[in-house]
Amino acid sequence: MRRFSQRNPLVTLSDINITPLLDLAFVLLIIFVITTPMLQNSMKMDLPSGGQPNQPKLDKNDIRTVEISVGGEYRLNKRTMTLSSLEAELVAAHRRNPRLIVDVRADKRASWELVAAVFDACTRNGITEISPMTAPPSRR
Repeated sequence: MRRFSQRNPLVTLSDINITPLLDLAFVLLIIFVITTPMLQNSMKMDLPSGGQPNQPKLDKNDIRTVEISVGGEYRLNKRTMTLSSLEAELVAAHRRNPRLIVDVRADKRASWELVAAVFDACTRNGITEISPMTAPPSRR
């Protein structure tokens, strides 16, 4: 008796092995990751001088620190003042020095409305360099 094979030689494969395709994709990814940073500065150049420096030097006279207490008290240069007098003082300082930077230090329990009022007063008068001050994180 003759044995018949279970496999027919004319049957087509319906499964595709994607392992070589994935290997190729990973190799290409690694090549692109390695070569992309090299393409950014591919030529050594001596750039011409001129223009403005990237980081202007900060002068102590360019910075004004506004302090806001829990009770709603505003201080500028260790002088207590109202919001309107604070705004007038900052506007006058900004006219004298257009590179003015306003640092806002507020107690964390102070009302957000007090802090927002200082930011609004500055932006309303064209003072765009405003930075909130925070305490450095404590190490535990």
